[in-house]
Amino acid sequence: MGGRVTGLGDQAVEIAMMVTPDGHSRLELSRFISPPIASDHRKAPVNALGYLRVMFAVADLEGTLARLYSHGAVMMGEVVRYENSYKLCYIRGPEGILIGLAEPFSDLKK
Repeated sequence: MGGRVTGLGDQAVEIAMMVTPDGHSRLELSRFISPPIASDHRKAPVNALGYLRVMFAVADLEGTLARLYSHGAVMMGEVVRYENSYKLCYIRGPEGILIGLAEPFSDLKK
């Protein structure tokens, strides 16, 4: 069935389903094993065309970054304050995917 959905024909895919902490949403991450990858855009900048990034709201940005660094994540720029809403940054994970992390100011510890 999967090859009919994607148009790739015979395929092998690894899929991980993540559930948000509130239990109301899910995010599916997939990695194609076969057929071979047609092109690799993992090193593209954050403003490149295509779906190359995902953004998560986190309660503890520094703690989250520490955990992700230990798994090979690399900061793309720096942590900034976005308007009066978030502490925000982009990292690149070990697979090359850009990940945005945003900690709402209401969650900041004083």
